[in-house]
Amino acid sequence: MKCINCQTDNKLKDRTANRGRCLRCSHKFAFEPTAMTGVKITDPMFAKAIADISVNDTLFFTPKQLFYLLDRRSKPKIYDEFYTIPGYLIVNIASGIFLAIWIGIIFSEINIFFILVMFAINSLLIKGTVTASHSNKYPYQQRQKFAKTLQVWAGIVLVCGIGVSLLSNSFPLFLASSAIGMLSIYYGNQKIDKRTANSQKFTIDSNQFQGWMNTWTEINSLAKVLPSPRDTNANVTVSPDVSAYSFDRLVVCDRPEIAQFLIANNFHFENNCAVLSITGYPQSIFDITMQMLGRNPDLKVYALHDCSPKGIGLVDRLRTSPNWFPDNSAIIIDIGLLPRQIMAAGDNMFVLSSEQNARDARQLSAQIRQDLSAEELEWLELGNYVELESFSPQKLIQILNRGIAGSRDLGSDDSSLILLGGTDSSIYVVDSFG
Repeated sequence: MKCINCQTDNKLKDRTANRGRCLRCSHKFAFEPTAMTGVKITDPMFAKAIADISVNDTLFFTPKQLFYLLDRRSKPKIYDEFYTIPGYLIVNIASGIFLAIWIGIIFSEINIFFILVMFAINSLLIKGTVTASHSNKYPYQQRQKFAKTLQVWAGIVLVCGIGVSLLSNSFPLFLASSAIGMLSIYYGNQKIDKRTANSQKFTIDSNQFQGWMNTWTEINSLAKVLPSPRDTNANVTVSPDVSAYSFDRLVVCDRPEIAQFLIANNFHFENNCAVLSITGYPQSIFDITMQMLGRNPDLKVYALHDCSPKGIGLVDRLRTSPNWFPDNSAIIIDIGLLPRQIMAAGDNMFVLSSEQNARDARQLSAQIRQDLSAEELEWLELGNYVELESFSPQKLIQILNRGIAGSRDLGSDDSSLILLGGTDSSIYVVDSFG
């Protein structure tokens, strides 16, 4: 493992002899992969993840954004190749040649031992593929590919295996080929459970990740990671000259973590807009910011939210809450995540699922439900959701910039926004995300 301080490659015996420090510069290693169980990580891997997500320390990021990145990079990859037709062929051909040579040396002729071993190898391949096709660690489309592998392999085995058995007059080979083929057909045609078909699970445990963070910060710098949003209730004094101005735009986030992320990365300065969360973060400037916003009759409000029942309800809260815009005084543009966008994106989104989100979805008001299709409602009621923090900081800011840029000509043919609720409405929604 290379030292992130001086790039010296330290072997295990070097790290052990130096009590977990670099043999050249004595910099302490944060992780020892040989002592880890489950997902293993190295110092260079963690350092590269930090550099990538912060774009070389130019962007702030939330701990969950780093968690998503590390989880994506920790997904099992090597075994995936075995669960494809080329993988099946390579394993069978290599195993068959090896066994044929070995058995040919020991025995005078190939016998039932060869058939039994090949049957066992294929049974293990099928078992692994079936497990992968039902695993929440893989996206739904990838699971479908695993199932398709079983179906195609069944055809290959039944045609080739039975054909060879008939030519060689081998009844054991006929039985083995038939059994493998029928097993592949049976498991390949099994219906994948609908609930898990739309959701995934993390490879990394959240407690494990927090332990990594704690260990890393004890030894190395983590300057761009954002702490949990905290704010005092004390109002900040703003000079009359500043408070006399207003903003053309307001971005309202469904969670304070996203508002904090945008503010930390100076999104409000670069886009001449205010950034608040629906919870009132940052509380210290909330009242004065709302007063300033009230001075602009042409104010545009952008609702940025997760694809979750609470997130989708953000626009409704902005329109009905007395703390926001109940008098229809502002144009509200939904630039958050919607189920239709998730379903259209396929495997490009990391979909999670929880019982709490399923309950929240069933309790959505009629006003919110009328703007969702039956398929979207079904997707939500399965408990599915996608978090904004599954996007990298750079990607999330780019998407938000495009959403704001695309709203300059509302109602024009070039606009990417859809008007909801008829021509008298002042609520728009972005049809795509990212």
